[in-house]
Amino acid sequence: MRFSLKRMLVLAVAILLAVTAGAAAATNVGVIFATGGLGDRSFNDSGYAGVEMAADELGITFDYVEPTEIAEYESQQRAFASSGQYDLIVMLGFDQADALQKVGAEFPEQKFVLIDAVVDLPNVASITFKDNEKTFLIGAMAGLMNQESSLPKINVRRNIIGVVGGMDIPLIRAFVAGYTAGARFVNSDIQVLTNYVGAWNDPATAKEMAIAMYDRGANMVYQAAGGSGLGVFQAARDVDRYAIGTDAPQAYLAPDHILVSAVRRLDNVVFQQIADLIDGNWQSGVFDLGLADDAVSYSFEGSNITVPDSIVDQVEALRERVVSGELEIPRELETVDAFLAAHSE
Repeated sequence: MRFSLKRMLVLAVAILLAVTAGAAAATNVGVIFATGGLGDRSFNDSGYAGVEMAADELGITFDYVEPTEIAEYESQQRAFASSGQYDLIVMLGFDQADALQKVGAEFPEQKFVLIDAVVDLPNVASITFKDNEKTFLIGAMAGLMNQESSLPKINVRRNIIGVVGGMDIPLIRAFVAGYTAGARFVNSDIQVLTNYVGAWNDPATAKEMAIAMYDRGANMVYQAAGGSGLGVFQAARDVDRYAIGTDAPQAYLAPDHILVSAVRRLDNVVFQQIADLIDGNWQSGVFDLGLADDAVSYSFEGSNITVPDSIVDQVEALRERVVSGELEIPRELETVDAFLAAHSE
């Protein structure tokens, strides 16, 4: 009996030590969000969903901060890195790059993931997206829908659509270039109205811009403005026109007005970076992800509007041509005309 009890005590201690060691070894992740903050129903929320997925499925722990100004990034990155508590630090937003160039060099043993920009350091994985590919598809869908008389909010005599961007920067101009190229690829006479809010958290200004576009005859407006873009959806409801969401499935926010959402699978990308770290497969470097990687696409989830199958079929045929490399979608507005001329059908 004593022998049995002794063995039981030894086993219990062993289990306790194993559990304690496992807890101590739990992967801890730090997250620094873009200045739009959580609740944008878009970029930041999608990244947060990926970290939450990792917590649920991989057992990680995480902390995060929500900067309100770009000037805060460097101190927040340095605070996370200097603590020595984080196996991986994930930063969302192109405007964190300058700070990371300094902080990453100061902490060469710390692993970082940067979303939407490139920092060439051996301890940084830079993730960029071929957003122009997904917006090419939704631009084509918008161009075709603009000629679809069966939809009650479409006036086919107004061959106009719009796009409201968050900031006038190369990243968002690539969204606009793809959208414009897609619309004009299928509808050569269409007019694409464009404006930029200048911030990611100013829905009031985005709403004003969208209403101005609707007043000029736009049948639909695509928002590529993060939290600011929520104002586009309010404008669509107010004037009873259509809108297009971005980054995440957003149609549930206005299901009778949002036709489709151009999505990034940022949640999956963030989750995979954490999973690779845990599995020992994490790598630094630059990773530019597009349609061929299932990193960008579009979604009808949450919409009450039925896009005709004939239009979806045409858009999916374009997807295949992009994935095959036949169509190389422009990232700059200045190259859209040349792209269209090269592929005139």
